[in-house]
Amino acid sequence: MDAYYISVASNMGMIAFIALSAYLLLIVGEISFGQQAYFAIGAYASGVATALWGWSFLAGLGAGIVSAALAAGLVALPTLRLRGLYFSVVTLAFAEMVRLGFEVFTYQVEIDGELVGPNGSDGFRDIRYVYERDVSDVEYMLWIYGLLVLVLAVFFLAERSRFGLVLRMIGEDPLLAEVQGIRVVRCKFFAVVAAGAIAGIGGVLYAHLATYVEPKIFNVMLGVHSLAYGIIGGLGTALGPLLGVFIDIGLLESIRALSGYRMIVFGALVALLLVVRPRGLLDERTVYAITARAQRLWSCGDATKNAPS
Repeated sequence: MDAYYISVASNMGMIAFIALSAYLLLIVGEISFGQQAYFAIGAYASGVATALWGWSFLAGLGAGIVSAALAAGLVALPTLRLRGLYFSVVTLAFAEMVRLGFEVFTYQVEIDGELVGPNGSDGFRDIRYVYERDVSDVEYMLWIYGLLVLVLAVFFLAERSRFGLVLRMIGEDPLLAEVQGIRVVRCKFFAVVAAGAIAGIGGVLYAHLATYVEPKIFNVMLGVHSLAYGIIGGLGTALGPLLGVFIDIGLLESIRALSGYRMIVFGALVALLLVVRPRGLLDERTVYAITARAQRLWSCGDATKNAPS
């Protein structure tokens, strides 16, 4: 398999986590411009754990997830009663605080005669756990998609449960949900923490693939793109944000003739879909129609098998 396409596929898988993170908040009716903060926290925390403390990759993954989830919880506690633009501005402000914090954060340890660790605006180099263990690009890509499948499985189970319906009800009308006895703030808190943890997974995977991270990577455009993927792909299913990632990175970036115009085409596509299909390509109505059609075909197949000959 061509190394370029392995790189594109791996990049799609990692960005899918932050796209799913933003999607989860869109489901509960909140727009966050700050999911890149948890992506960054996961990257730095896991890098410190594996490169400086000598932890295993799984332990580093856990450190990244827990750190990102805790940060999301700390942000959620004072802000969950805010809605709309106010919540969005707070998330953006927090993300910029995190980025600027990493610009001055220094924590280095001497390893084999060299200083390793975060060094402010110069970034964090030598996160080499994966390469020191001779994990190939294909193997690491499989790690990425294995974790992505696990997260998607959780999403699919949740979406078919009462809790998934509750989250969508909160997104549609939080006042009506509260009148019906749903603890809106508690459910939103869970969604914010879970979204932070999911973004943290993407950050962990990114840091260990790139072996180098720096604060400017985690800018506001990463947060805007994570939102746009759900808007393009659709909010009817967790596959929607993945479709958005595929369109942006899998098509616009991998087709080299279009790569120079990627941002122009992507921006135009977002603007068009906001007018034509504000809930995205795979919106709730489309997903319901596809599901109903699949169930009818399945029922017909079963009836044919059971019919007397």
